[in-house]
Amino acid sequence: MGASWGGLHAVSTILAALPRDFDTPVAIVQHRAKESDGLLVGLLQSVTTLHVRDVEDKEPILPGHVYVAPPDYHLLVDDDHFSLSMDAAVRYSRPSIDVALASAADSGGAAAIGVLLTGANDDGARGLRHIVDKGGRAIVQDPATAEVRTMPEAGLRALDGAPRDRWSVAPLPEIAARIAALATTPDSQRARARWEAR
Repeated sequence: MGASWGGLHAVSTILAALPRDFDTPVAIVQHRAKESDGLLVGLLQSVTTLHVRDVEDKEPILPGHVYVAPPDYHLLVDDDHFSLSMDAAVRYSRPSIDVALASAADSGGAAAIGVLLTGANDDGARGLRHIVDKGGRAIVQDPATAEVRTMPEAGLRALDGAPRDRWSVAPLPEIAARIAALATTPDSQRARARWEAR
């Protein structure tokens, strides 16, 4: 899940609405200043009973956890764990949403669900398309409900021509329900089981 300007409200709204027993791991890339402290994790933890934490390098990916990319590191999904990288910023961003989503697609394939939210640049659009191209699913926040519509609009342009049954647009209040529904489809469950069995 990627967000930038206005992301705290958007991400909090989604986390607050996910089921208490939601067991699909969630990774969040929120653009923030590199000197940021753990305030974001505390704020997100206050709206959900799922376990929220900043990711540490080589941290295992566990069900029922919400992982937040730490400031000034790229977050990568690497099979059963996360990796952190200090490679160059991508589209002026580190952490980069594109980097995180692309790695989730390469690792998770059809099990990956990408969500692109409010923001003032186009980071995440290419990663979202990569998820769909690898057989996963994508959800774009309806730009009309975004605090800043640049990022979701870039996501929609990137998905132009992609199979329509692999992605959707949703207003912010409906995104959590769509994530929960996608995570429990038979296709998603089979893909997740294959991913977890590796």
